Amino acid sequence: MADPRVEKLADILVDHSTRIQPGDRVAIEATTAAQPLVSALYARILERGGHPHLLLDLPEQDELLFRHGKDEQLDFIPTFRKLVYDQFESRIRIASMTNTRGLSTIEPARQKRRQKALSPILEAQMRRGADQSFKWVSTLYPTEGYAMEAEMSLRDYEDFVFRACHADEADPVAFWKKMEDRQRKFVDRIEGHNQVALTGPNVDLTLSIKGRKFMNSSGRHNMPDGEIYTGPVEESANGWVRFDYPAIYNGVMVEGVELTFSNGRVTSASAQKNQAFLHEMLESDAGARYLGEFAIGANNEIDRFIHNILFDEKIGGTFHMALGAGYPETGSKNKSIIHWDMICGMRQDSEIAVDGEVVYKNGKFV
Repeated sequence: MADPRVEKLADILVDHSTRIQPGDRVAIEATTAAQPLVSALYARILERGGHPHLLLDLPEQDELLFRHGKDEQLDFIPTFRKLVYDQFESRIRIASMTNTRGLSTIEPARQKRRQKALSPILEAQMRRGADQSFKWVSTLYPTEGYAMEAEMSLRDYEDFVFRACHADEADPVAFWKKMEDRQRKFVDRIEGHNQVALTGPNVDLTLSIKGRKFMNSSGRHNMPDGEIYTGPVEESANGWVRFDYPAIYNGVMVEGVELTFSNGRVTSASAQKNQAFLHEMLESDAGARYLGEFAIGANNEIDRFIHNILFDEKIGGTFHMALGAGYPETGSKNKSIIHWDMICGMRQDSEIAVDGEVVYKNGKFV
């Protein structure tokens, strides 16, 4: 019997996140492991008058490419994905890996090479997302691999995922609209100011948000959601931060990341585990050492770290920053082939001050 929560999640993605209209061409990106959600989306998009297109991968497809692909194959830009991101009205991506550590033994240099090939696709997503000609959303379908990563049974993990998305409620779309209203108050406290100062056991950092726009992230681009974010002024970050949550990128887990910034640029970087990978990614291009995003997590339903950035960056009582590409709609000018989110807890002896006024203390807006 089909899980009714899968149908509800399809409703949220089609009617709230991407707001599919008749005639919209919609790509559904997933692995074959997400088939129940892919089927529900396919039907729902047809009902709304859209044109669904399936871009289905094998769960182990990336691993096969890195193990058997030559350099020119890693450099190849996927034809159909490029066309979708350049021309379609919408795309729904469903993270649905069955082995989250499949790429952990692949050389960082090969991963960086592939990242460079895919950068025109990321650039098109950010550019067309900013001018609202491309309605994109990323979500997750619970698999055994993700459940093991989160140290949960599959059933408990399914409950966690659907609860975080509010797909277990009678009217989930109403919930996400309510979250949008709640977070607008947070945006109003911060936007239009200049200097942000973060202090606590893991951070002593200042940055500028002058002239930058804060986005109220409530289920349009991510599901689940619950954060406010902007692109800090590129040369403004000064100080240090120690990310007390593991930083995961392309399936590689880097633990104990500590970064020092001077005039916006990362001038020193260390990690307790996989430091070589961190250094390799920082050398991706000129923009990789600058911040593309500063964000505050506000989803209190996500109450534990599950080693998945889609969920973890939304944890209430945390902030996160992304090295690399910024979202143009925030005013960010930073360009890079990477966008790597890293999370820091703010629940104890921590505060955020904006132009000298404390707006956030010990994990909550004041």
